[in-house]
Amino acid sequence: MMKYNFYLALISFLCAIPLWGQAKYEREFRIRKSQFPERASAWIEEEIKDARRIRFYKEIDSARTRFKAKLKKDRLHYTVEFTSQGDLEDIEFIIKEVDIPREVYGDIEDQLAQECGRFKIRRLQQQYPLGAGRKTATLIKDAFQNLILPYINYKFIVSCKTNEGRVDFEYLFNAEGIFLSRRRSLPPNYDHILY
Repeated sequence: MMKYNFYLALISFLCAIPLWGQAKYEREFRIRKSQFPERASAWIEEEIKDARRIRFYKEIDSARTRFKAKLKKDRLHYTVEFTSQGDLEDIEFIIKEVDIPREVYGDIEDQLAQECGRFKIRRLQQQYPLGAGRKTATLIKDAFQNLILPYINYKFIVSCKTNEGRVDFEYLFNAEGIFLSRRRSLPPNYDHILY
């Protein structure tokens, strides 16, 4: 009987392993320009004019590696994301509540209240993903003119109060306020000294 309990416990353990990988934990850290994909770096210099304070980052999560360039242009803080090969993925920038249409924001807030109960929105971003059939030049023009179009997404970093305490989540909604995804968000990496 003891032998069967051991095998039953072993099988239960092995079946539970894939469930642990469901959360997507990411870590972002700053890198030098020389460590950034050359193709992406050339693209930034060519396509984005008058940008200031360009910083380069590498983001690693459980599924893949991507690179980000964070910059300031026209008083907005932009993030331009690339694949590890240097292909453009999306452009996003920080916004405020008033930048989202009122009825869309209301729908999103209702969904967050249903899932979190008590919550605090820590950051809002408007995202322009490079989708099928969308040209890079069009995406750049749309993103840097801050146009609200049907293909954009809204990214919310939300602190939810749960039984475990406060937990941060990253929510993604489309332009109409329809829920697309949610994943647990880790706090920024502060293992370096800030001066």
